[in-house]
Amino acid sequence: MLYPKEDKENRILLYACRNCDYQQEADNSCIYVNKITHEVDELTQIIADVSQDPTLPRTEDHPCQKCGHKEAVFFQSHSARAEDAMRLYYVCTAPHCGHRWTE
Repeated sequence: MLYPKEDKENRILLYACRNCDYQQEADNSCIYVNKITHEVDELTQIIADVSQDPTLPRTEDHPCQKCGHKEAVFFQSHSARAEDAMRLYYVCTAPHCGHRWTE
């Protein structure tokens, strides 16, 4: 098995065997990649005050399931993940409700 080793004189990365003297130059200087993705429910990131935004479109085709109010604002997901499909988020415009949902 080859392990990463630095050639300090030539300033290059090598892969070297610990049992014999075999060494080979690394194709890439990256040894380890730690990719972290945060899975956060996007509905929790939406603030209820968004229902008062006059620039957002409104609909009466999707009534609130919580209070029955007919009007809701909606907007598209801002997810940066390529694997996510386009998703619409709805927020109830009733002042006492502010329920959030997606379809």
